[in-house]
Amino acid sequence: MLVIRRLDDGKRSYTAILLPGEPARIFPTSDREHARILQIYKQDRRHQDVLNDFTEYQIGQNDPRK
Repeated sequence: MLVIRRLDDGKRSYTAILLPGEPARIFPTSDREHARILQIYKQDRRHQDVLNDFTEYQIGQNDPRK
């Protein structure tokens, strides 16, 4: 399973891409670049038949706008 996380050390922000059995890939990114990476890897919202943070952690389940 692919895991994408945002990291911030207070000075700079990074995107971490993690795959089981592989070394973590961590590189500096802007908020816009990170958002695009999430969108590309379908972590930007719920998608049918895709397991992501929105399905794993029920993000947005109690959102009154839905």
